[in-house]
Amino acid sequence: MEWVSAENIIAVLTALLGVATSAGVLWYERRVPRRKRIGYRVQMDTPIGSEVSQGRANVRLGLFDETPDMADATLVLLRVENDGSQSIGYEDYTGRGELNGLTVEFTGRTVRGIAVTHSSDADHLADHFTPAAGLRHDGSFIRLPRVPLNRNEHFKLLVLLTGSHVGGPIRITGGIRDGVVARNKAARPDEKPPLFGPASRIITVALTTCVVTLAGIIVVRDDSPPPMDCAKGTLTITGSTAFRPVVEELRQKYEEECEGATIRLDIHGSNAGVRKLDREGAGASRSPSMIALSDGPRPAALTSLHGKEVAISLFSLVVNDSVPVKNLSLDQIRKIYRGEIVNWNQLAADGPDLDIRLVSRDANSGTREVFQRRVLDANEPATSSRDCTTKDYADAPVLRCELDGTDQVLAEVARLDGAIGYTELRGGAVPDGAHRTSIDGAFPSVDTLGTSSYPYREIEYAYTYGSPPADSLVAGFLNYLDNYGEEIMRTNGHLPCATPKGTRLCGAGWALPG
Repeated sequence: MEWVSAENIIAVLTALLGVATSAGVLWYERRVPRRKRIGYRVQMDTPIGSEVSQGRANVRLGLFDETPDMADATLVLLRVENDGSQSIGYEDYTGRGELNGLTVEFTGRTVRGIAVTHSSDADHLADHFTPAAGLRHDGSFIRLPRVPLNRNEHFKLLVLLTGSHVGGPIRITGGIRDGVVARNKAARPDEKPPLFGPASRIITVALTTCVVTLAGIIVVRDDSPPPMDCAKGTLTITGSTAFRPVVEELRQKYEEECEGATIRLDIHGSNAGVRKLDREGAGASRSPSMIALSDGPRPAALTSLHGKEVAISLFSLVVNDSVPVKNLSLDQIRKIYRGEIVNWNQLAADGPDLDIRLVSRDANSGTREVFQRRVLDANEPATSSRDCTTKDYADAPVLRCELDGTDQVLAEVARLDGAIGYTELRGGAVPDGAHRTSIDGAFPSVDTLGTSSYPYREIEYAYTYGSPPADSLVAGFLNYLDNYGEEIMRTNGHLPCATPKGTRLCGAGWALPG
């Protein structure tokens, strides 16, 4: 199910918690606070006697010091309040006596005196605190009259006690019709009441956690839509080894951005690739999900293959570092491959006395075909060595071996003294032990294409069997290559045909300068 995601689950939980909280608050407002409720709290309980055994000494002067039997005296300030949502009337008290409303008990202590105070806007309460109305004390008890209390009204009892230490049990009992009498948390006179209660704090923390989590997921998550060229299925890419680094990077990006797409690489050379595509297409009922990349145009006989110009690829000659040659002319290169120059000292009087070893690609290689067509203007000589080190027969005009991959060619050229080979530009990467040479003084560079006479370059084609459907993975990947592959192609030594400069040069086809 597409909607099941982390952010959606958090959003739903946040919404449910919000709804539950709103319903709970509504229920609480309608049911719980409407119960009549008298709360009480002990705001002060302090010693005023001289008995230090209570845990803290004090200084007494005047009346406190002169009054007898006050060695264990304590003062308690008790607040009694209507903290419900309804007023409490005389008839709401359910005490046994006609006058008695509430009973205050100080366990272990004896009540010696009482002072009642109230807020300035509740002067009417004073008339209820009289002996005739029911106010009296007896031993550890204070009997409070039935005092009507409006909502939020309160009164305080300042009680002088003897007989026990500070902190003894204090309890108010009594009955309220459809209500309760309950103890509240004691607060000091200078203590600010909390802005939120415990339940409110828990709900606030839960809601805040959900919202912050949801916001974090939204910020971290990549909401950018997938490319328009995304398609599902499996695609096989075959053909040119020169273009393999580009395809490997693009495959990874495409599979990451396009869910449901799988791209397989089967890279064995341009000629092998286009022939495989032709075989697959000829034996299938519909166009196969395959792209063949080729350094240069397909063979003329493969008429069912439709080509798309992708880039202009650059190639270069590489020479072992035992040979200090930095530049070769076209004429020198052709003489070397014809076997007319077989030792590097034939190029210059101070050249090294090293036999020339030609390290080449096999017949499936597009890089080799481009070299023959654009540089040699002829085919390479026959293979004369299987190990690239010694000739298989003595009368061969030149030592030449064939390998089936660019990496193998580069490795052999870097290993063998006197070796020369060729490779795609690959962003300038050459292994230790080898170096590139210019041709007729020109170096391979994407930036100088169109103005340089450098000859070793070719148009890279992407072939399909027939025209692929517009919504197919084949068409999607080719469009993705044009739209998102420019930087990858440039980094690997190719000029994209989709760029303004590339469009002009690719359109010129074979008529490139040089």
